[in-house]
Amino acid sequence: MWQRFTLYDLRVVGHYLGTLILFFAVLMLVPFGTALVFQEWEPAARYLVSIGIAIIIGAGLRFLRIEPGRLSRRQALTVTGFAWVVLGLIASIPLFFSGHYATYLDAVFDGVSGLTTTGASVIVDLDHLSYADNMFRFAMHMLGGLGLIVVALSFGLFGRGGGASLFSSEGRSEHVVPNVVQTTQFIARITLIIVSVATVIIMGLCLLLGMEPARAFLNALWVSTSGFVTGGFAPMQLSIMYYHSFPLECILMVLMLLGSVSFVLYAEVWKGNVAAFFRDLETKTMVLWLVVMAFVFTATLASWPLFSDMLAILRRGLFTIISVSTTTGFQVITTNQITTAFSNGAFLTLAFIMAVGGSSGSTAGGIKFSRMGIIFKSIVANVKETLAPDSARVVVSYNHLGRRTLTPEVVKEAMTVFILYVITYVVGALVGIAHGGEAIPAIFESVAMTSNGGITTSLAQAGMPATLELFYILQMWAGRLEFMTLFALIVEIGASLVPRSKGRLRK
Repeated sequence: MWQRFTLYDLRVVGHYLGTLILFFAVLMLVPFGTALVFQEWEPAARYLVSIGIAIIIGAGLRFLRIEPGRLSRRQALTVTGFAWVVLGLIASIPLFFSGHYATYLDAVFDGVSGLTTTGASVIVDLDHLSYADNMFRFAMHMLGGLGLIVVALSFGLFGRGGGASLFSSEGRSEHVVPNVVQTTQFIARITLIIVSVATVIIMGLCLLLGMEPARAFLNALWVSTSGFVTGGFAPMQLSIMYYHSFPLECILMVLMLLGSVSFVLYAEVWKGNVAAFFRDLETKTMVLWLVVMAFVFTATLASWPLFSDMLAILRRGLFTIISVSTTTGFQVITTNQITTAFSNGAFLTLAFIMAVGGSSGSTAGGIKFSRMGIIFKSIVANVKETLAPDSARVVVSYNHLGRRTLTPEVVKEAMTVFILYVITYVVGALVGIAHGGEAIPAIFESVAMTSNGGITTSLAQAGMPATLELFYILQMWAGRLEFMTLFALIVEIGASLVPRSKGRLRK
């Protein structure tokens, strides 16, 4: 039986939300400092005002409950569910007043897209965006890619009251080390190392391309961050095509693949257990899936003039496959080329790749390789049971941080999330069609939003109908929370709003 949300629960949730909002105010010091360094006074004023608003809201919510305590599971789910929306609304304030958004809802769309690492954008005139605003976009990617809760826990913001509950409420059930705070700090450390190394290398390439040092450093930092956290935002409208650099594309492909690998496997490799990475169910599923889909996608491109030679297929085709499979959304093909020259087969192939996404416990979105591998294993188990004698007991096992036995509970969880994703993909496609879109682009757009993929076609753009934009925002939110947190939040709110009967109150 669902319990009603009490006033005490609301105070607890507000208290922890206030902590996250105050932390977000600290994050906005990064673009504010960038504005001061580059003497961008108008953006500096916007971020100063936004920081003040966030401090007022966060401090007010913090006073709802002063004594620290341990969070219950349902309270943690509520904090996590609301955090992504509330922070998206606060992020929209400095973005909207930049003058690069047609409507306030467009700014909300980009704020949610940045935090959920979807990477879809409806910004106007991106090429002339200030350094401060660009820094804020990629700071949101870093925060959202690692997870709001993960970053907050790595700084010890919640003390010992609700770390474990909050960690699992964000769709993370596996600790890379026994302690939750140590787990989050390990994730942050790995990210810092990889992004720093990539930034140095890409900065060198940008300097060779003729950029001045400051701009080279910022571009390198931004694309390195976006690539590893599989975010998809780029500092220029042409995305990665702007750089015209094959070496840079190769580095980004490696970064995107690294970002789609589970941090749990990083921990195993860090401990010296390299074999665990290659034996893991997710790794095997990823390799098999990408090989098959790369072959199918290449076949759909063979007759397209833009891919008339093998080098073009390897460069543009392989980069696109990695970008969509990791749900990053970087592009080396223009949106116009995608919408006018791609065949329906190419569209659907990319949609299938993007729908599955990367590994669980990584920064990638989508259904995840672990669930696809488990579903495949369950099919194998059913076939074995059908062929086995009545007296035989069929046991199917798989490798994921050690040898595990496939149980009905594991299969049920994987199938439930798989079905929820598929239903959302279908409903989103129908919503796109209802707003005048063609079937194939509507399917592609729905998959991109729910899987936090980022590559869009013709529907998600500035000036789209408000109802369609709101639904896409809901899809990004649901996909990032992997549905369970979102549905639990909806049920909690619904149960609290339904009035109790007098008979039930007496019990």
